[in-house]
Amino acid sequence: SIQVVQRQCTTRNQTNEALEMESSNKTANSLINVNEDDGIFLTWKDLTVTIVSNGKKGCSSILEDLTGYAKPGHLLAIMGPSGSGKTTLLDALAGRLGSDTRQTGKILINGHKKALAYGTSAYVTQDDTLITTLTVKEAVYYSAQLQLPDTMPKSDKKERAEVTIREMGLQDAMNTRIRRLSGGQKRRVSISIDILTRPKLLFLDEPTSGLDSAASYYVMSRIAKLGQRDGIGRTIIASIHQPSSEVFQLFHNLCLLSAGQTVYFGPATAANEFFAFNGFPCPTHQNPSDHFLKTINKDFQKEAEEGLADGEIPTEEVINILKRSYKSCGIYEQVGSQVAEICKQNYGTLEKKRKHASFLTQCHVLTRRSFVNMYRDLGYYWFRLAIYISMALGLATLFSNLGTGYRSIQARGSLLMFVASFITFMTIGGFPSFVEDMK
Repeated sequence: SIQVVQRQCTTRNQTNEALEMESSNKTANSLINVNEDDGIFLTWKDLTVTIVSNGKKGCSSILEDLTGYAKPGHLLAIMGPSGSGKTTLLDALAGRLGSDTRQTGKILINGHKKALAYGTSAYVTQDDTLITTLTVKEAVYYSAQLQLPDTMPKSDKKERAEVTIREMGLQDAMNTRIRRLSGGQKRRVSISIDILTRPKLLFLDEPTSGLDSAASYYVMSRIAKLGQRDGIGRTIIASIHQPSSEVFQLFHNLCLLSAGQTVYFGPATAANEFFAFNGFPCPTHQNPSDHFLKTINKDFQKEAEEGLADGEIPTEEVINILKRSYKSCGIYEQVGSQVAEICKQNYGTLEKKRKHASFLTQCHVLTRRSFVNMYRDLGYYWFRLAIYISMALGLATLFSNLGTGYRSIQARGSLLMFVASFITFMTIGGFPSFVEDMK
């Protein structure tokens, strides 16, 4: 059966290439309204990432020889089963790999090997790290004061925050505290904070994680329309696990991974045809992303092989068929030629490093935000205030009527040392979070 599928792939090469040419034309037509000279083209070639556990002998490969690209005004989705390397690829492209990893290959920005300047890129993590006592308007405005330069007037910063909130559809929840928001609204608040600097390159790690189908579509549709709302041709790269069919239609390009290797890279609209050409068509009325992930998921390979019917192909062989087809049917060569073409073009110099708030401004804003947070947090502020009052009354009772003798001097010194030590240790508990906010 494998040979039959391979013969089908060989006989349909011309059809597959025609499909890719048609998709490329659609891609080019969709970029007409995007100013490519001001955007960021991100390319990677032969990208390999290995993790070192116990010196040189403990190396294990996470990503193997990946090649691809991302264009301004386009949304690239990185999909694959759990453990396929989606987040690792996203971290590698964003320059966020840990010290225990080794990276080979080329990652170029507008055809140049250069680090991104501050403010030109943003990375939205999977977890929402928000201060829940603040309102949406306060959270975004405080972040605007921290990220935007001191030369920008406060009125402009406030306007930038309000415009960003409206872009993400949060205007009705502007004065609502974050703790009362839904999961989808919290995710949009996180995105609003990260796009305050108007980044041209946006990375998102599992932006729909923990959200229902409706909330996932609303979040992704807002992300896809960001470039149309503020006129910036953003290059958006998102790792996503299992999108709905409506969300899948928002993707321009698709990178499908399995065990750190590329199964498919190209227009999302052509992925269904690619699987069908290789003998794995998507059933009618089924979500294409569900079909793709089910086809290449080998986490339950042993259980699946036990229930295989006659003529069915094991998952490992299916993945090998798709990988060979990807590299032999012309798609891989087209991706490589597209990467080479992007590197040859002159898209202008990269933007210089933007300025952010000064150290003194950051300390002032963070201190004010911390006071607002503590004042509204019943367990953090008022409970501590009750402890201080109770401790003061206890110490006053214990050290009352000390007199004026030598022993009274020693007792007063002990009291002062105890109070100073108590206040220091109670205060130092909030210092690490303050340092993290500064970072």
